[in-house]
Amino acid sequence: MIRFIDREYELSLLEEAWKQDGARFIVLYGRRRVGKTRLITEFARDKNGVFVIGEDINKKVQIGELKNKLAGFLNDEFLRKTEIAEWRDLFEYLARVLPKEKRFYFIIDEFSYLIKNDAAITSALQKFWDTFLSTTQIYLLVSGSIFGLISEKILSSASPLYGRRTRDLLIRPMQFWHAAKFLNMPFEEKLKVYMTIGGIPEYLLKAGNYTDATEFTRAEFLKKDGYFYREPYFLLSQEFKEIKTYFTILNAMAYGNTKPTEIANFSGMDAREIYPYLENMIRLGIIERISPMPGNKKLGIYLINDVVIDFWFNFVFINREKIERNENGIEQVDTSAYLGKRFEILVRNELFHRLLNFEKSGKWWWKDKDIDIVALNEKAGEILFAECKWSEKVNAKKIVAELKEKAKFVQWSNETRKEYYAVFAKSFTRKIKEPGLLLFDLKDIEKLVF
Repeated sequence: MIRFIDREYELSLLEEAWKQDGARFIVLYGRRRVGKTRLITEFARDKNGVFVIGEDINKKVQIGELKNKLAGFLNDEFLRKTEIAEWRDLFEYLARVLPKEKRFYFIIDEFSYLIKNDAAITSALQKFWDTFLSTTQIYLLVSGSIFGLISEKILSSASPLYGRRTRDLLIRPMQFWHAAKFLNMPFEEKLKVYMTIGGIPEYLLKAGNYTDATEFTRAEFLKKDGYFYREPYFLLSQEFKEIKTYFTILNAMAYGNTKPTEIANFSGMDAREIYPYLENMIRLGIIERISPMPGNKKLGIYLINDVVIDFWFNFVFINREKIERNENGIEQVDTSAYLGKRFEILVRNELFHRLLNFEKSGKWWWKDKDIDIVALNEKAGEILFAECKWSEKVNAKKIVAELKEKAKFVQWSNETRKEYYAVFAKSFTRKIKEPGLLLFDLKDIEKLVF
């Protein structure tokens, strides 16, 4: 088995709940391929219980598979041979035969598929929990990839199961310093891959078969038999019915439209109609809304947050006819502007706080001016301005001079604040030294991160 990387915190929470007395009901969820099943498998190692993986098949077959797994665990031939057509009937039988004092796990991975094919399972499970399971030593864990179903049918106040869970755990993509462990290539190539597919373990395993980022993207994105060529269709169709509308909105954002009115105009929609779609994608982590920092929270722009979807809409969606025809030259796409954008996001969201000690940070913009990162230590009256350049031989002196000019427009304790400046780049023409100035090239970042 491939070695288990990261997830120590999530695993510790699952283990902590296992050691506690009484019944436990854990809801674990996250996007497709984020590593939920591997985490659950690691947790269940050397423990006793029933582990079933739900599939998108009809209810009768789903009940039969779960029934047979339970029959094997309980050594119950009667259960194995009995025909059961409804979830409530299965749960009523289990209430008569499951041990009450014994600690064991009952794990249903991809529980969202069971809900999808029969929403009544949530009411049946709620009754089962209230009348029996809650009085036992059971460790009930359900997981799911369909965010909408998990949110609405388990976590929301409208769900029959609301208030029953003892913990819910959202499994997020890995951050760069963990994701890099999947890749056997130079540091810069690891960064490029991460800025192409993000921290999804299954994606990283695929990338681990390559020695550089360009070879990987050519083979797996820009070929019609590539692993990622149709991946966003799978991801979005799992959650949304109006997939064409979501594709249109994401395509608009990939073209640089970040304001709701811009997105709506590009998509041919009324501006008022766009918000429910944007909110749905924010909830799923596909896009994000950011406000200037420091600034007015009402002023916000929308960016694609999901890395693989961002790359796909920038390079695959707009070239799919050429890819289908195996047209020569399609593999020569220029990714430098895209990587520059993702490098800024990576530094701002992940690397910055590992390198510099500031309490708050974010992007700043006003009219035609913007700064990649503005960070604050409010009590100390400190403010830092930073730029990120995915370029070689950056002229640090020029960038810092431009930063200082733009910094004058950032309204925050202007008379008393202590200012610092930073530049992140692939490399510099030379490393200048000034009080309050920090320069980080890729070699510096590699040393500090690892």
